[in-house]
Amino acid sequence: MPTTKKNDLYNILLGQLLSQDEGIDAEILTNSALNAIKFASLNRNFPLISNILLKASSDFQRNNSSLNQIVFGSHFKNPVGLAAGFDKNGVGAGLWNYFGFGFAELGTITWHAQEGNPKPRLFRIAKEKAALNRMGFNNQGAENFLKTIEKQKILAPGNRPCVLGINLGKSKITPLDEAHKDYSLSLKLLAPLSDYAVINVSSPNTPGLRSLQGTKQIKKLISTLKDLPNCPPLLVKIAPDLSNEAIDEIARVAMENGIDGIIAINTSLDRFDLKNLKIKTGNTLGQENGGLSGLPLQKRGLDVIRRLRRSTDNDLPLIGVGGIHSARAAWERITAGASLVQIYTGWIFEGPNLVPDILDGLIQQMEKHGFRNIKEAIGSEEPWK
Repeated sequence: MPTTKKNDLYNILLGQLLSQDEGIDAEILTNSALNAIKFASLNRNFPLISNILLKASSDFQRNNSSLNQIVFGSHFKNPVGLAAGFDKNGVGAGLWNYFGFGFAELGTITWHAQEGNPKPRLFRIAKEKAALNRMGFNNQGAENFLKTIEKQKILAPGNRPCVLGINLGKSKITPLDEAHKDYSLSLKLLAPLSDYAVINVSSPNTPGLRSLQGTKQIKKLISTLKDLPNCPPLLVKIAPDLSNEAIDEIARVAMENGIDGIIAINTSLDRFDLKNLKIKTGNTLGQENGGLSGLPLQKRGLDVIRRLRRSTDNDLPLIGVGGIHSARAAWERITAGASLVQIYTGWIFEGPNLVPDILDGLIQQMEKHGFRNIKEAIGSEEPWK
């Protein structure tokens, strides 16, 4: 089995930058990486690029049948995915499998193109392996997203090396009482591209969006989208700041209205005992707007998955995200009830080796517990050994 090294090129080149809050703006750094990924995805069949990608795949992929499973009708080669928010415009849609991901969630995409909130709006909190963002669904809009995917000549759903989900949000200019129309326009256009689609009603950075998690609003949104003739498997992504009672209610509504899965959790307005920590702006974390992501959310993410598993009687696929920075954290999320896990902030801080590290760890844990397939670990509550 291939092994990964922490002193790899990623850490040599970026380790110092990522170990401090100051320095190159976090959004500029992210966009630079995405530009390189965009070029590689568009030109992935060119000899030089294809050779580099072949080397990457040998380093990062783990082709082990024990990691395979079918979830909401799609074949996942492994349970580790890229969370929404990194590849907002789908520029790397043809590339994510080379990094070892079993799936990637693109977006968040809105019907109208929008610039998002004023900059700066993304901040590293390096010591805590966290980030603060108030991006505001900056993206090129659904129609441009479609063109971006078509240019990459992505295979149709069901034939891809990597499952692709599409995360949908509400345009800022759309009134809340017309949100269902906004989501519907995007999904109607993008459904043929989607292995699954996600209703994002939990970002803290679009005014009023989280109110759509209310029972009446979410039922209207679900029914509108489910009525589309080509609606793919439909998931909802929830906030970590909901009460336990609100989580139970969303689970009930989801199951009664044909939702295919729940993603938990989005970024948090809670500061998790870090509210007095000063960040790059000179203000404390408690004084700044935006959602917190990364390691501080690990416990809450685990608690919400456990809650959802009980609320759904273990009868609805769950995707665990938030604070997953290690193989152990991924194992704990899966054994708590998640069928799949997603990473983003952890991937940035730990580097691309995090994916194969997690996959190697999952394989080792299954061997230690006598599991033949990852599905046997889901909800088992078996400890990390």
